[in-house]
Amino acid sequence: MAMSCKDGKPGSLDNGKYVRYTPEQVEALERLYHECPKPSSIRRQQLIRECPILSNIEPKQIKVWFQNRRCREKQRKEASRLQAVNRKLTAMNKLLMEENDRLQKQVSQLVYENGCFRQHTQNVRIRAFVFCWATLATKDPSCESAVMSGQQRETHQHPPRDASPAGLLSIAEETLAEFLSKATGTAVEWVQMPGMKPGPDSIGIIAISHGCPGVAARACGLVGLEPTRVAELLKDRPSWFHDCRAVDVLNVLPTANGGTIELLYMQLYAPTTLAPARDFWLLRYTSVLEDGSLVVCERSLKNTQNGPSMPPVQHFVRAEMLPSGYLIRPCEGGGSIIHIVDHMDLEPWSVPEVLRPLYESSTVLAQKTTMAALRQLRQIAQEASQSNVTGWGRRPAALRALSQRLSRGFNDAVNGFTDEGWSMMGNDGMDDVTILVNSSPDKLMGLNLSFANGFPSVSNAVLCAKASMLLQNVPPAILLCFLREHRSEWADSSIDAYSAAVVKVGPCSLRGSRVGGFGNQVILPLAHTVEHEEFLEVIKLEGIAQSPEDALMPRDVFLLQLCSGMDENAVGTCAELIFAPIDASFADDAPLLPSGFRIIPLDSGKEASSPNRTLDLASALEIGPAGNKASNDYSAAGGCMRSVMTIAFEFAFESHLQEHVASMARQYVRSIISSVQRVALALSPSYSGSHAGLRTPLGTPEAQTLARWICQSYRVYMGVELLKSGTEGGESVLKTLWHHSDAIMCCSLKALPVFTFANQAGLDMLETTLGFACLQGGICLSSMGRPVSYERAVAWKVLNEEENAHCICFMFVNWSFV
Repeated sequence: MAMSCKDGKPGSLDNGKYVRYTPEQVEALERLYHECPKPSSIRRQQLIRECPILSNIEPKQIKVWFQNRRCREKQRKEASRLQAVNRKLTAMNKLLMEENDRLQKQVSQLVYENGCFRQHTQNVRIRAFVFCWATLATKDPSCESAVMSGQQRETHQHPPRDASPAGLLSIAEETLAEFLSKATGTAVEWVQMPGMKPGPDSIGIIAISHGCPGVAARACGLVGLEPTRVAELLKDRPSWFHDCRAVDVLNVLPTANGGTIELLYMQLYAPTTLAPARDFWLLRYTSVLEDGSLVVCERSLKNTQNGPSMPPVQHFVRAEMLPSGYLIRPCEGGGSIIHIVDHMDLEPWSVPEVLRPLYESSTVLAQKTTMAALRQLRQIAQEASQSNVTGWGRRPAALRALSQRLSRGFNDAVNGFTDEGWSMMGNDGMDDVTILVNSSPDKLMGLNLSFANGFPSVSNAVLCAKASMLLQNVPPAILLCFLREHRSEWADSSIDAYSAAVVKVGPCSLRGSRVGGFGNQVILPLAHTVEHEEFLEVIKLEGIAQSPEDALMPRDVFLLQLCSGMDENAVGTCAELIFAPIDASFADDAPLLPSGFRIIPLDSGKEASSPNRTLDLASALEIGPAGNKASNDYSAAGGCMRSVMTIAFEFAFESHLQEHVASMARQYVRSIISSVQRVALALSPSYSGSHAGLRTPLGTPEAQTLARWICQSYRVYMGVELLKSGTEGGESVLKTLWHHSDAIMCCSLKALPVFTFANQAGLDMLETTLGFACLQGGICLSSMGRPVSYERAVAWKVLNEEENAHCICFMFVNWSFV
């Protein structure tokens, strides 16, 4: 920038001219910029006084410098972002081209096979014709010998293998070849998974098998991690696959090509109480291909391979893993391109008929295993690439560990393995609720701590009450949202959060009745994954009395809660709500005793339902002509949507009260089952389409009247119409208000306001199925804790027919998530 001098003096500055900055001045300004990127006018003058080196610079020029500096910073960030997007799109384009080449090969192979089949059919017909004529003349005895020699040729098999290193390497090389033919070849016919469209913002290209033995899923994606790091993370299966109980490496053999062969024993949890767990006896082969790609492939070892064997394990069904694994290739500019193949035979014959879709669905396998691996890699990559980590927060590893502990503890309770100390108690004449008791030191470790609001000072046993039930015509995500947001509808606060404290009161209090009222529930968001498919939160139950003695001084209860599968549009997703009482200090190593719900859809078809089906006034729009559409969609999709819910609740107690605790736990779980059945019936589209139940139908005068009052009051206070002209009839007004682009919600005129209505945009902004949220300190937060910005907010009183204030209505204009 040129410097203008007046009277030949370098210190003079002509009006309207700028001086050229010296390196020392630029360094000082850069240091000040990092401290305060956007200083006010007063702050800029203060900077000039504090930095003598800037004394010859006009404040206006410094203002322009800061503006230019902010602009350059913005351009730099945008350029960096565009470069990252370009690298991602380039890699995605490469993936799509490879996928296109694979599909072309598959088409060519099918065309060739079709031609061969036609030729074979024609040859068979010709041979049959010739044979018929030949048999009329003579019988050739050489035909029989020719047939026998052909059968002998077909009986030749691969050379026998053994458990020696050479035999294991032969199995490993064959596994590698079969895996690569599935990952990049045409060994399996892959079809795109329903609801998963590839794109720059998608998790990857997800496909499921069609017409092959067992169930199989395939994924291709991009991750911002180096291949060796990717392989390390994927090998640690228990860290990302919640259904994996353990992976034991029994032997490791190095190979001549620099790879390794490992013999593994893996156990998977059963997802429900109605089926046994699975285990696998595996060979895992890790090697590097000629092009530098890293491959990790696995397969089950069977007796037919003459390799090492593993005897059956009690309470586990031995499943088979067909050649599967990970192909990891380095990507230009950093990161990796990964191909994942999961191919299993889960032995569906060993489970009840109603559960077999879980073990015969490639979609379920893709959701639970293949996509879970990709999500874990994306999560780790994001944490590694950002200094200020979003998602799991400032301590991602610790929060992930808490999430894994909750999930693992719930799986342990559902499965109740004897090798962990669980033993079954006798029932009370009904087998609907199973009671297990565990008094092993490992289970009790850490529970004998004195909490201000948790477990009692002495607990020498843990009891688990669990049950499974079949649900029909209710989407798992919607039911789980209701259970999360309406805890008072099913939970007894004193037993749920203070189960051990209730037990200490004595036998007279073990009736399952409420000791104190259910206080206000506050959801405090803690962390979430990249795609929000799983989130961790703290539930604060205010004013809970543990016992009659505490009624005068109720205390707050804290629960650590893990939610997953809340996206109703995801196909085959398992929905979970797992929670455990925690101390207010919330230490990372705090003992956890998880309880909760798991809802698994049994139908692989996509659920057709509104994501905001609920029990409040806003849901009235779904009944009638519009609401029947959901029911029709269900019928078109197959008539009856089924899912299985598993419930497990754990209680720490003193061993001499075991019978009383068991009686209380049975009664409590049965009451929860009854509440869930009632709610599921109310949420069922087939029920809500023909019954009023707990829902408010569209045609009720209350819904139409409120909509009319909102519009009339807006016109009175604002002088303009809220809705477009031409809207006539109460039902039409309500529909138009529901589909209004701005977020509209109402709250009651009370000392403690309660939000009673929200339209579709309002529910989307609040990220809830309910018409209420917490608005604190001028910052609008959704129920998931995300900040919401809006251009302006309008509030007005809604007057009834007598012109008395009925409620307050808010409208948030041009809102968006920050």
